[in-house]
Amino acid sequence: MQCPKCGFEQNDVRAECGRCGLIFRKYQKKSEVVQPDRNEPVVAEPEPQDIGSFLKQLLFEVQPGINPFYFYGRVLLFIVLLIWGGIFIFSSIESNRAMNSLWHLVNLPFHEAGHIFFRFFGAFMASLGGSLFQLLMPVICAIVLLVKTRDNFGAAVCVWWLGENFMDLAPYINDARALQLPLLGGNTGESSPYGFHDWEYLLTETGWLPYDHFIAHLSYGIGTFCMLLAFAWGGYILFRQHQNLE
Repeated sequence: MQCPKCGFEQNDVRAECGRCGLIFRKYQKKSEVVQPDRNEPVVAEPEPQDIGSFLKQLLFEVQPGINPFYFYGRVLLFIVLLIWGGIFIFSSIESNRAMNSLWHLVNLPFHEAGHIFFRFFGAFMASLGGSLFQLLMPVICAIVLLVKTRDNFGAAVCVWWLGENFMDLAPYINDARALQLPLLGGNTGESSPYGFHDWEYLLTETGWLPYDHFIAHLSYGIGTFCMLLAFAWGGYILFRQHQNLE
């Protein structure tokens, strides 16, 4: 055999080179390289996804093979919300359209629960907690639907619900000085046992009571924007889903 280091020819039975003293077994161990299996498929590592691509996928991705039964159910719901939302948008705050609708009964338990949950943070947060929790519920539902179930149409419906909640609060805010709005239990803010309601107290504490009408219209405007956003988002999702029907 030939020494791999110095090239000296020698007997195959030797354990080391007679010229340079290289130990063949140690040399072989060091030079052994594990060759990859060429038949084994190469798995490419996923490229890191930037935040823009992630949000685009989260908000607008549509799965292939949409069930027509579920799709047309969503279309029907979208039409109902479109008509209902249009009625709210073109109604005045003074009409109390949102507060007199079925949705007010949906929102009311969350409003009252908010007073209980936030009472541990003081009187101001206890009063604010009702309205705050009423707004948080559709936001929480939208996040769960987006992240957990990847239901972006359901999240768009929650944005509509968020807008309706802003509209639902607007007459309450608008009544902060007048205190004539009927409250839970049949009283008004003026005739209630404590002589005020949430937003009269909140705006008095912050010094914003003279701006109650402006804040009410701002709340109604935000509600209108949320509904329009929900219509655009939900409509686009339905358009994409129609292209992916089974």
